[in-house]
Amino acid sequence: MFTESVSIKGNLEVILLDEKGIQKDYRKIDNLVVAVGKQVIAARLIGNTIAIPSHMAVGTDATAAATGQTALGGELGRVVFDSTARTSNVLTYVATFPAGTGTGALTEAAILNASSTGNMLCRTTFSTVNKAAGDTIVITWNVTVA
Repeated sequence: MFTESVSIKGNLEVILLDEKGIQKDYRKIDNLVVAVGKQVIAARLIGNTIAIPSHMAVGTDATAAATGQTALGGELGRVVFDSTARTSNVLTYVATFPAGTGTGALTEAAILNASSTGNMLCRTTFSTVNKAAGDTIVITWNVTVA
C-alpha cells in the first residue's frame, strides 16, 4: 500500500528600506496557506480559469492567521508582483511597496489573485514593521509544495 501526502507551506522575507535605500528592518516569517488558497491550487491543476496569484498586500490587523480567512483584516496597500519564478517545487513571488504605498504600522501580509478583493493564497502576521511615508518594503515570498 502506498501512502502519500502533499504539504504546502510558505515563508517570506520582509526588507524595510529608508529613503536612501538603507536597510532599516529585516524579518523572515512563516505563513499559512489558507483554505481558499488550496482551492485555487486545486482548480488550476484541472485547468480551471480561476486567476493565478498576481498581487501582494500588507495591512495592520494582528489577528493570527487561520485557514478560513479570505482577506487581510486591515489592508493598507496592494501591489502587483515584480516577479514570479518556479524552481523545482518552490514558487517565489517578489513585490515592492514603494514610498507612499502601504504606509503605517504593518502587522500582516498576503498573496492574492486580483488588484482588489480576489482569492487569498497565503496570509501571515508578524511583529510591527513601521513603514514611514518615504520608506520602501520589498517582500520575497516562497511557497513550497512538498
